[in-house]
Amino acid sequence: MARLDIPEYQKQRPIVQMAPLIDIVFLTLVFFMTLSIFSQQEAELNISVPKAKSSDQALRSPGEIIINVTKGGQIVVNQKPLSVEQLEVMLGRVATLFPDQSVIVRADEQTLHKYVVAVLDACAKVDIWNISFSTIKEQ
Repeated sequence: MARLDIPEYQKQRPIVQMAPLIDIVFLTLVFFMTLSIFSQQEAELNISVPKAKSSDQALRSPGEIIINVTKGGQIVVNQKPLSVEQLEVMLGRVATLFPDQSVIVRADEQTLHKYVVAVLDACAKVDIWNISFSTIKEQ
């Protein structure tokens, strides 16, 4: 039987490069740190969300859009006040890039119903249907 000669360069064990792995770890770390900072900023708005008996702690997914509706009906996204038309344009751009985009509506418990309906209409016009409402569990 003939013996198969393997070239010398193929006999060496493969080397795992650590630099790309470290880069990925740091990029992931930066991503989640940035995400948590934006979540904190949204929570700092002076909005008192309604209480509910069946409120569950939902898992947050990266890239969720948090739409805040203040007591006076002002719409705020990423600390930036928007009109309903501006919200619609912004949601439309996001919906074209991410068709399954999720939205969380944080409306103050004193907010008039018509302002929340305006936000829901803006979501519906751009085909965003994955909508949640932020509540606090009643004690």
